[in-house]
Amino acid sequence: MHEKIIILDFGSQTTQLIGRRVREMNTYCEIVPYNKFPYNDPTVKGVILSGSPFSVYDESAFKADLSELRTKMPVLGICYGAQFISHTSGGTVEPAGTREYGRANIASLENSDPLLKGVEQGDQVWMSHGDTITRIPDNFKIIASTKEVDIAAYRVQGEETWGVQFHPEVFHSLCGTQILSNFLDICECKRDWTPASFIEETVKNLKEQIGNDKVILALSGGVDSSVVAVLLNKAIGENLTCIFVDNGLLRKNEFEKVLEDYAHLGLNVIGVDAKAKFYGELAGVTDPEEKRKIIGKGFIDIFDQEAHKIQDVKWLGQGTIYPDIIESLSITGTTIKSHHNVGGLPEKMKLKLVEPLRLLFKDEVRSVGTALGMMPHLIKRHPFPGPGLGIRILGDITAEKVRILQEADDIYINGLREWDLYDKVWQAGTILLPVRSVGVMGDERTYENTVALRAVTSSDAMTADWAHLPYEFLAHVSNEIINKVKGVNRVVYDISSKPPATIEWE
Repeated sequence: MHEKIIILDFGSQTTQLIGRRVREMNTYCEIVPYNKFPYNDPTVKGVILSGSPFSVYDESAFKADLSELRTKMPVLGICYGAQFISHTSGGTVEPAGTREYGRANIASLENSDPLLKGVEQGDQVWMSHGDTITRIPDNFKIIASTKEVDIAAYRVQGEETWGVQFHPEVFHSLCGTQILSNFLDICECKRDWTPASFIEETVKNLKEQIGNDKVILALSGGVDSSVVAVLLNKAIGENLTCIFVDNGLLRKNEFEKVLEDYAHLGLNVIGVDAKAKFYGELAGVTDPEEKRKIIGKGFIDIFDQEAHKIQDVKWLGQGTIYPDIIESLSITGTTIKSHHNVGGLPEKMKLKLVEPLRLLFKDEVRSVGTALGMMPHLIKRHPFPGPGLGIRILGDITAEKVRILQEADDIYINGLREWDLYDKVWQAGTILLPVRSVGVMGDERTYENTVALRAVTSSDAMTADWAHLPYEFLAHVSNEIINKVKGVNRVVYDISSKPPATIEWE
């Protein structure tokens, strides 16, 4: 078992970011609700307390008894976490007058303190709080200040307990990585958690968990399900059967290309061409939610049908990843939304779930795929929505509309690759709008379709900014689409960010 850091989540928007930073330092960590500390886990080396949207003196604020933790292991409180430790030890926390938000610089520091080793006066940190610590208990010692915040960081004397008023996990805290790294040193972490060690441990656990049982896995062609397939194949070989359904809403030639890729990986894959079924059931349907439900149910029906052709299946493999798990638990430990990738299947088919990636972030899944020797184009694929082009065709879906969108999208995505832009964006796609406009081609007037191009940059899909693609590229792609795709005479580029817009249009 790997040693770990526990992050107690008090509801901050940046809790996942703390986890990612710690993982980037080859140290395994888990995020748990503030009141769910695993006291009986001997592998825990230290604990980090996250920020929170609450004030420590709010009646509804999240509270936890830290007395036992503080005697057992190193503790680091961040923002609310720092305020909470001080407040519950007899210090004073008050509203800051004006919200302290944005960049600040360390004006003075105790650089002999192990938490601040390598940090220098003038280093930039990121503040984001409405309250501030105005008085610390007698056994606390200030170890850093900024111009505006006297108690920017403190240590509890006689304990391995620290608090920082700023957010070291945020990119703008330029010394933040150093501070978190120093904390891992204080916790005496070995930092030996790597993709290779994850693969070795996971394959061993899968062999023990599954034994000689059979597993079925729904493949989407995406990163998560592909990496799960290769991991399971490594553990149980021919006892894994993968099912890949062509719902007629995939990208151009994707069904054939993905099956070819999977054959190279040595996977046992059943490919099902179900285009006619889906087009029939979607005919005339325009409501986005209804389209999603029809596509989801159609997939489950086909998957169930194919799975019943295989004898004695006991397990369903899924590409669930860590953000899914975190988002499906509220901070109080109650479920907010279920995250079965193929909702309803495990219950319907009476199967047990196996989710080998459930504790990995997306970038870690890609690192594991690389370590497994998978082809770069499979690992670096952009996320693609489950309902596929079904939610990129606004309005009703027909085979002709799918053809138009596939052709336009193929020119756009291949163009991104040719111009070396594909890996610089998080996700890109083409949307067929229910808008026809007048155009001129040759000497004739046309009245044809409009497509919108969308490309966003993001690290986690929670927020996304529109990608500032070069004008020359957009001009080139627009010309290509209008000249080569019959039925399109206008191309627009979407420059909305998330929030307030979403990545997809439906």
